[in-house]
Amino acid sequence: MNKRSFIKSLGVGLAAIPMFGKSEALAMANQIQPLLKGNVLKAGDTIGIIAPASAVTGEDSITLTKEVLEYFGFKVKEGKYIRERYGNLAGTDDQRLEDLHAMFSDKSVAGILCVRGGAGASRLLQRIDYDMIAKNPKALIGYSDITALIMAFQAKIGLVTFHGPVGTSTWSNYVAKTFTDQFMENKLATYSNPDKKGDDIVQYKDRITTINPGVAEGKLLGGNLTLISGLCGSPFLPDFTGSILFLEEINESPEKVDRMFCQLMNAGILSKIKGFVFGKCTDCSPSGGYGSLNLDQILNDFIKPLNIPSYSGAVIGHINNQFLLPVGVKAKIDANKGTIEILEKALV
Repeated sequence: MNKRSFIKSLGVGLAAIPMFGKSEALAMANQIQPLLKGNVLKAGDTIGIIAPASAVTGEDSITLTKEVLEYFGFKVKEGKYIRERYGNLAGTDDQRLEDLHAMFSDKSVAGILCVRGGAGASRLLQRIDYDMIAKNPKALIGYSDITALIMAFQAKIGLVTFHGPVGTSTWSNYVAKTFTDQFMENKLATYSNPDKKGDDIVQYKDRITTINPGVAEGKLLGGNLTLISGLCGSPFLPDFTGSILFLEEINESPEKVDRMFCQLMNAGILSKIKGFVFGKCTDCSPSGGYGSLNLDQILNDFIKPLNIPSYSGAVIGHINNQFLLPVGVKAKIDANKGTIEILEKALV
């Protein structure tokens, strides 16, 4: 088998990586370099909006998404099937896949914003045309169930995507500034929790907790815990070797969170990472009494023994003021200060 055929057999877009020997190609199958990056966005550009997961709940969701993008000076193009419904999903797999492919292949579309997450994006992963997307790299933004696309695009073609608000998120001034800094000014941002002391002498809300002190650098990878643990054993997770892993979750009992951390441990992911950040676990409290572990105990059991820089409490996840993180670029965390510093431009 020649080099080209060998790398293609790995399921990696040929346009995404140079020709290496077999050993190098094996090592890079899920850790693709150079990264593919979309273009910096500017006022007047067209942003495509799609719903690749759960169905959009009402016309207001689309209207608000359009108003958000128009606030930044963008034109908006709707996915053909954005209003469809198939059970809880935003149309059939064929319809949602067609919208995804159409936005990447459309030369007039500069970037893509998912209207919402929910469930169902994982159903598309085996049928996505990764080679086509590798030839048309664009910024794709979303979180929650969109983690499936974020992980698959990084694993298959090394495309930098963005874990951040969807169209139906609350777009506060804080979020708007991070969006402008990231997409329109392409800044190397440093993310830290907002200072919310107010009249109080100490900060009570959005505090960070250092699990293990220190500073670490690596490729920034992560997203929703349920989605990442569910993709273990598939070809749609990137190689986490030497990475900074960030996670968030919502509406999961501690027993399920514990089980998913077990999956990450047993799959060998936790032993590969150089740093760890846990965001918000919204509505993940234990039931009454002491019937289960709490989140602090779970993180102490699985993360503290790794002896790598790590902290929890970052404003990542199902909350209003959340970080907008480029996935796939080099980053540095300071677990003492609770910061994530982006070290590599995410767009070109």
